[in-house]
Amino acid sequence: MKKFRGTGVAIITPFKNDSSIDFSSLEKVINHVINGGVNYIVLMGTTGESSTLTKDEKKALISFTLDTINKRVPLVVGIGGNNTQEIITQLKTTALKSVDGILSVAPYYNKPTQKGLYEHFKAIATCSPVPVIMYNIPGRTGCNISAETCLQLAHEFDTIVGVKEASGNMEQIMKIIKGKPENFQVVSGDDLLTLPIIAAGGTGVISVIANAYPAEWSEMVNQCLKSNFKAAREIMFRFTEIIELLFADGNPAGIKAAMNILNLCQNTLRLPLVPVSQQVHARLKKAMESIQ
Repeated sequence: MKKFRGTGVAIITPFKNDSSIDFSSLEKVINHVINGGVNYIVLMGTTGESSTLTKDEKKALISFTLDTINKRVPLVVGIGGNNTQEIITQLKTTALKSVDGILSVAPYYNKPTQKGLYEHFKAIATCSPVPVIMYNIPGRTGCNISAETCLQLAHEFDTIVGVKEASGNMEQIMKIIKGKPENFQVVSGDDLLTLPIIAAGGTGVISVIANAYPAEWSEMVNQCLKSNFKAAREIMFRFTEIIELLFADGNPAGIKAAMNILNLCQNTLRLPLVPVSQQVHARLKKAMESIQ
C-alpha cells in the first residue's frame, strides 16, 4: 500500500474559543500540510482529540476534510475503541466510500489478552470496507500488541495493511519488520523514532510535528527513505527540542500551542485537556523562533 508510505500527518481538530469546531482553521491546516508535501492525512486520531468528538461532529469532519482535500492526498480516518461491536457498527454506518483507510487503535482500559487483541482486529478486518492500519500505543491503551500478534494478523488478513507503532520498543518493531509480509507497512508513531525505524526497514511516520512543519518533516522522511541518513539527521536534530516540548505537557496540547504560534488556529482544547503551561509555551515559542 504505497499510498501510506512516507509522511502521514495526525491532523489536529481546531476549536473556536467556545469549543465548537473551527472549520475555517481546519481548511487552513489541511492546505498547509498538503502544500508542505505530506503524503497523506490522518483524521480523528489522538492528536485530533477524537475522544471528545460527537458522532455528528465526526461525520461532519470526514465530509469537510474530503471536500477540502479534493483527492490531492489520501485520507485515513481514525475509527477505534474498546468496544469491538461498536467499531463494527461505526464501520457499517460511516460514509467511507472516498476514504482510503482507517487507523484503529488497540482497545484501551479493558486490557485484553493477546488472544483478545487478535479477535478484535480480526473482527475489524473482516468487516472493514477499506484498508486497516492498526495503532499500537501501550502508553495510552494499557496493553501492547505483541510482535507475534501483529505478524499473525498481518499474514492472515489482506485488509490489515500496516501498523502504526508507538510502543517505543525497537526490538519489537524490528521483529515486526523482519517477519512482515512484503507490502505490510510499519509506520513510526513517534516523531523522534522516525529515523531509526525507517533505517531498520520501516516505511514512514504518522507525525505530530508535521502539522506545524510539513515541508521540513516530509523532507526528513524522504531523505531517510533514500537512505540519506546524514541529511536526515541534520534536519531531525534541528527539531529535537521542539518535538520534546510538544509532548512536555501532553499531546495535542503542545502542537495546538505551536499551531497557534504559527497563526494557524486558536490554542483551544476540549476538557479534560488544557493548554500547555506558560513556561512550556514560552520555551516552545523561543525554540520555534530559533529555527526560522
